[in-house]
Amino acid sequence: MAHSILRLPAVKARTGLSRSTIYLRISESRFPRPISLGSRAVGWVESDINNWIEQQITSSRVDGPAGSFTKPE
Repeated sequence: MAHSILRLPAVKARTGLSRSTIYLRISESRFPRPISLGSRAVGWVESDINNWIEQQITSSRVDGPAGSFTKPE
């Protein structure tokens, strides 16, 4: 099974999150951890990011968007 590695600009583009938010959520164990690519480089496994996005979509649809209202009957 081949894996693709995403660097930070691609992760930011896919998730819509800023660098600081990504690292904050990593510290809170709410975002996939990067893997080391060398002494000064990290990347994220693409499937981990895809799974995280799917989880966000699923939980958003179950919980409903913040500030949403129910349609009066």
